[in-house]
Amino acid sequence: MSRQTVQIPENFILGAAASAWQTEGWSGKKAGQDSWPDAWYQQDRHVWHNGYGPAVATDFINRFSEDVALMKASGLTHYRTSINWSRFLIDYETATVDEEYAAYYDRLIDEMQRQGIELMLCLEHYELPATLLEQYGGWQSKHVVELFIRYVEQVFKRYAGRVTRWFVFNEPIVVQTRVYLDALRWPYEQNTHKWMQWNHHKNLATARVVQLFRAAGYAGRIGTILNPEVTYPRSSAPHDQKAAHIYDLFYNRVFLDPAIKGEYPAELLALLDKHQIEWETTPEELAIIAANTVDEVGLNLYYPHRVKAPSRAWHPETPFHPAWYYEHFELPGRRMNPSRGWEIQPEIIWDMAQRMRDEYGNIPWFVAESGMGIENEAQFKNADGEIQDDYRIAFISEHLHQAIRASQAGINCQGYMLWAFTDNVSPMNAFKNRYGLIEIDLDKQRQRRMKKSAHWFRTLRDTQQFTLWLDDEPK
Repeated sequence: MSRQTVQIPENFILGAAASAWQTEGWSGKKAGQDSWPDAWYQQDRHVWHNGYGPAVATDFINRFSEDVALMKASGLTHYRTSINWSRFLIDYETATVDEEYAAYYDRLIDEMQRQGIELMLCLEHYELPATLLEQYGGWQSKHVVELFIRYVEQVFKRYAGRVTRWFVFNEPIVVQTRVYLDALRWPYEQNTHKWMQWNHHKNLATARVVQLFRAAGYAGRIGTILNPEVTYPRSSAPHDQKAAHIYDLFYNRVFLDPAIKGEYPAELLALLDKHQIEWETTPEELAIIAANTVDEVGLNLYYPHRVKAPSRAWHPETPFHPAWYYEHFELPGRRMNPSRGWEIQPEIIWDMAQRMRDEYGNIPWFVAESGMGIENEAQFKNADGEIQDDYRIAFISEHLHQAIRASQAGINCQGYMLWAFTDNVSPMNAFKNRYGLIEIDLDKQRQRRMKKSAHWFRTLRDTQQFTLWLDDEPK
């Protein structure tokens, strides 16, 4: 092993992310304010690890002052969370604000400013109001797009100017992929037509919010947070290359291209037409998307996605799914996080960075989420009870290095943010895999405690450098 000292560029973001529904808990939530995750948890609590879910989460809504102090102690420059659409309003049709919940955000913004940490706010992080799913089919409905714009108008009126980094969605592809493509989450319906309609209406909503933000002349930047699946073919053979190319169209470019280029890929539209996927759009909607691209994007990058050409024919009675064109592939000998079942490959950040430069005009972007979830972290406590998460420090070092490498190469990468600041609830896995710099002790009223990585991150921020250990052994 050898070591390398890595310098952090000036003004490089060193932050962490979370969401409202995964941290706040239901304290003060009123009848009718359930989000989609809340309704899912109520319908299927048994699928959430040990029954934990969003009901209490980390109780951030009552403990944010304590947590913001820990953010400062851990050296964060930025913190991204969401405003919970389902809780911000008490009437979704009239966009009547829940003043009690809105005042909580006033206090949070005050506290973040007092502690010198920049708050980034996302307008939807899976928090579609459950009643809009039940009444209108959620993002299936153009009316829901209108209701979302009414909600955003109220948010901007209250907080724009105090917050200057805004993001329309976090991972806008995820909910409908899990519900309508894979039927793995409530309400469990395999329907590729609905999947594409949700995609389109979220792309339209993104453009409408950008249009609103600019027309009002608000200070700052408006973007979105995407989760591109950095995709590698099994081999250089044409059939595997084609599988990766089509996978990229369906899961990455369906949001990257409209957000940044203002249009859908022609190849994707041709494939949807070939398979008779029915979704509604209008020339006026496409024109709005074309004219209102984002200022910046955050990219959530965790692990590589590897695919190969399908080895069997699609069953003729099975409705179309993009898996018609690919199968997943596991690289033999890959580095693994055994807790999460994910491959560890820091170079995904460098590979995506080159793509942002070469294919997307070198638009400003940053790593919006990157992290390592580990099960049973208590086994790594020292005699003083502090978790010695050297594995997380190594993970962050390797991935942060790739982001800095991109910045130093002239690619417009502006920072690196962790998932997550504290341990928090994840869909279904709940608190099974811990991601935080800060431990949440569920057995002690969710007591907070800094892990070794939190102290390391503070030193990283203070010194603006870190040591990268390199494996020099021949493979």
